[in-house]
Amino acid sequence: MIKRIQPGRRICQAVVANGTVTTSGITGTGTDAEAQTRDILAQVDALLAEAGTNKSNLISATVWLRDVADFDAMNRAWDAWVDPANVPVRATIEARLFTPDLQVEIQISAAV
Repeated sequence: MIKRIQPGRRICQAVVANGTVTTSGITGTGTDAEAQTRDILAQVDALLAEAGTNKSNLISATVWLRDVADFDAMNRAWDAWVDPANVPVRATIEARLFTPDLQVEIQISAAV
């Protein structure tokens, strides 16, 4: 069985299948990478809760940064949020994001 969370016209915000929830690439609001990351992770918490899980069940994360110089700023928000006893595998990539104001995009998978 597949559960689609917050489906839209083109994508859903998350999909639950085979005991795993995977989010779409999530972007946030804020004037810098740290603020955007905090906003993204708050959205992740809400999606995980809607899927019936939480950040202690993270499996993987992919982080895209507009500028790798924002790595430390993103990590300040990440480190304050992530469960240190249950860290996921993670990749961080520098990439041109959809609009110039976006500095961070994150996709998460977690066990349900």
